[in-house]
Amino acid sequence: MATKTHIPESGSDRAGPISWRVRVALLVLFVLAVITVVVTNSLLTDRFTQNTRNRAELRLALYGGNLLSELRRNAIVPQLLARDAALIGALNSSDYSHSTQRLISFVDEIGAASLMLLDKDGRAVAATDRTRLGSLHRQDPYFLNAVRAPDTVFTVLRRESGGYSFTYSRRVESQGATMGVILVEVDLQKFERAWAGISDAVLVTDSAGTIILATEPRWRGLSEAEALKADPVDGAIRRAIQATSDWAALPADAYVKGEAVMRMETRIPFRGWRITSFTTYDSVREKVNGFLALEIMGFAMFLALAFYFLSRKTALRMALFQRESAELRRLNNRLQREIAERERVQKTLAVAEQTLAQSQKLAALGEMSAAVSHELNQPLAAMKTYLAGARLLLNRNRPEEALSSFQRIDDLIGRMGTITRQLKSYARKGGDAFTEVNLNEALASALSMMEPQLKNRHIRITRAIPDAPVKVMGDRVRIEQVMINLLRNALDATQGVDDPEIDIILAAGETASLTVRDNGHGIDDLDALFEPFYTTKKPGEGVGLGLAISSGIVGDLGGRLTARNAEGGGAVFEMQLPILTSDTEIEAAE
Repeated sequence: MATKTHIPESGSDRAGPISWRVRVALLVLFVLAVITVVVTNSLLTDRFTQNTRNRAELRLALYGGNLLSELRRNAIVPQLLARDAALIGALNSSDYSHSTQRLISFVDEIGAASLMLLDKDGRAVAATDRTRLGSLHRQDPYFLNAVRAPDTVFTVLRRESGGYSFTYSRRVESQGATMGVILVEVDLQKFERAWAGISDAVLVTDSAGTIILATEPRWRGLSEAEALKADPVDGAIRRAIQATSDWAALPADAYVKGEAVMRMETRIPFRGWRITSFTTYDSVREKVNGFLALEIMGFAMFLALAFYFLSRKTALRMALFQRESAELRRLNNRLQREIAERERVQKTLAVAEQTLAQSQKLAALGEMSAAVSHELNQPLAAMKTYLAGARLLLNRNRPEEALSSFQRIDDLIGRMGTITRQLKSYARKGGDAFTEVNLNEALASALSMMEPQLKNRHIRITRAIPDAPVKVMGDRVRIEQVMINLLRNALDATQGVDDPEIDIILAAGETASLTVRDNGHGIDDLDALFEPFYTTKKPGEGVGLGLAISSGIVGDLGGRLTARNAEGGGAVFEMQLPILTSDTEIEAAE
């Protein structure tokens, strides 16, 4: 920045102008540095804050989906237990010697917190928690509402020890008379325990705005505004420290324990509940401050060089070697401080990288949780349909036909166990060996599982399946998952169509191919179709993982899954897998 200037021998007549120019140059450099730091801080803060907000929205959607899934899974249990012949017989005969053991045998399979059977007087005659046997519940809301209501009743009741209990209850009838009430307590506290291991603060409010679940136990029973006021920032010194630490963040949505946080909220489609999370700006501050430190260090080095050349010019004009030596020593000390500052910045960057790695791990865990929910949703939906059909058959005194529905439910339970075992195996390095799979039988099994939905929609199914078996090497359960996802997408695509049709073609050539075509509205964005969380469904109807999971399964089996729009309208999905030949069998045996 310094300009070459001729120094006259006298050395005094040009000293004034040179000093004035240097001061102006330093002032301009300082202003430029301040503007650069301010602009960089604003741009990077906006960018990193938006990234943090997007990740918080994704986590909040996963938390809400898991909570809703747990509630819906337990909602069907009272309906089933209210029709249990053994429990009805115990209430009629007043013989409860085996009732408690029967409830205990159900609780682990159901996954509920506890089960309890009340007689018509509200007395606990059977319970998984034996300490509650004989207790009276005649005046409790879940007993009174269940006796009065024809359907299952959901009750939220605050405990005396703190927290809330969430209970499904339904009256047990025999020959039109109310014999008692079955209670199913839902274990929602496990979500609080899971949320306690993350850095976010999470709370769930009911339709009245009262907090019923929270990572902070003191918040339960309060409104959100009251909970946030429970941790004020006390003292002028603490407020000053807080303002200093928040200088690199956007205006905070709220303050929790005196720390600035961003607030995210979404609706849970259940009785007006809402879930809210508070995410700190720590990761944003660390990233932004790291970049700003690099910029400031660059300007500092530039200023150091400027001062160095200025000191050299001053030394030449003054011609005093002693002062030149002192200036060099000061410059050396300044450079040492800059080196120390650089080492500190490098340590800060290392901490920021560790924080980013932890965030990526949390995102991966969130995606796996969504995958588990998606894979188990289809069998659960089919079980609900079969249970409804079995209930109608029993009401029409057709128990033999109802037994077939219960057998299908038993098959679906076995399938869910297989899916769970497979998802557990994904955490290990190796997987199970492939076996010979008959695609004809796998397709028949998939169509059987989708049969209730297809019949309800009155969809015409056209099949072109060869008589000879089409065989591949793979995992039959995972192949059926892909087939069910393709049929489910075709079923959803034909909603709103006057004459819905689905064509299914199974062929064997150089590869084994399965083609599923519908006459729906087609695919708008083919490029993003197989991306995770891409969906055209309304919120709450799907998370957009079906095709992404299917594509990954087919890829693991050595095949490929493609999609295109048909010429006459609708969409066409084609799954191609390596066909099983004699050479393949020998190779697999080896």
